[in-house]
Formats: sequence, C-alpha cells, structure tokens
Amino acid sequence: MLDSIIVGIIKGLEGIISSVGIWGLAGLMALESCNIPIPSEATLPFAGYLVSKGELNFHIAAWASAFGCLIGSIPSYYIGYFGGRKFIEKYGKYFFVTKQDLEDADKWVEKYGDWAFFICRMLPIIRTFISLPAGILRAKKKVFFFLTFLGSLIWSYALIKVGIELGEHMEDILPLWHKFDGIIIITCLILGCIYIYKHIKKMKQS
Repeated sequence: MLDSIIVGIIKGLEGIISSVGIWGLAGLMALESCNIPIPSEATLPFAGYLVSKGELNFHIAAWASAFGCLIGSIPSYYIGYFGGRKFIEKYGKYFFVTKQDLEDADKWVEKYGDWAFFICRMLPIIRTFISLPAGILRAKKKVFFFLTFLGSLIWSYALIKVGIELGEHMEDILPLWHKFDGIIIITCLILGCIYIYKHIKKMKQS
C-alpha cells in the first residue's frame, strides 16, 4: 500500500518535470526547501534521465535546481528567524528546550554552524527542513544562503548525474535511497530520545 502511494507520488513529480521542464524542476526544489517533503532523490535523477534523452541541459537543470532550493529556503529561514525563535523562547520548556539550551545552540552555530548547515544541504530528509532551525538559531544570512546554494548545486549535479548514468533503470536505486532515509530517521529518533532522557533526568535532580 505504502509503496504504491510512493510510486504514485514519484510518477506525479515526473509528470510535472516532463510537462513544465526546468521551471517545474526549480519549483519542486523550491517547495522541498520550504519544508515540504518532496523527494529530490526522485526528481533530480529523473531530470538526469531527461538530460540523457536530450530533453534538458545538464548544467541548466543543476543550476535551476539549486536556485529553486535557494528561493524555497528564504521564507523557511525567515519563518524560523521571526516566528520560530519567539515560539521556542516562549514555549520551548514544553518541548524540553530551556533558555540555556537555546544559548548553547547559538554558541554552537556561531562556531560550527556555517559548515554544518552546508553539509546538511547534502543529506536526504534533513536538507528539506534545515532552513527553519537555521532561522531559529539566527545563522548568518548571507553565509547561510550562499552555502545553501552551493550545497544544493553539488547535490543537484550529483543526483542528476546518477539519472544520466542509470537512464531508464534509475528507479532501481529508489529502494536504496529509502533505506538510507530510514537510517537517518532512526538516528534522529535515537538522538531525540537521548536528549529528552537527559533533560528529564536533569529536571528530577534539580
């Protein structure tokens, strides 16, 4: 049942790119970067397949994809910057996020954040939502948007190239992508449970 739904979604995304071309690809990537879970692991290899057929240009497709990611990241970042920050400051305690946690996160972002956000732009799932926490943690705007574009460009070139190489057989890699997605989700859940456990333990000790 779930597999058929996923296949249906992927076919729909492929239909958009086939009919609208570069603009459809850029639009889908913009939506993905605006916290909407549209799998670029499917859209970009399909764009590569169209490149292999001569229907799209390799470099134009990659740059359009990266620009789409950049455009979609802007509203997501500012939602976090203005609304998300205030929400966390006011209600964070109900999610085990204290004022000290937020201050520690700010210091971490100041020290490591730029390159951490850059790497996150090249990770499945995480790349979809990373602009929101970047805004909440007040990442440096110009640097963040530049590295967003650069990381997205690398990601786009890599996955479009996969589509070019695999051609009609690109769907064979989708199960592998889904397994990798599962590993990331499980890792995030484990880290989240550890974080909650430590905070509950600290609250009991205080």
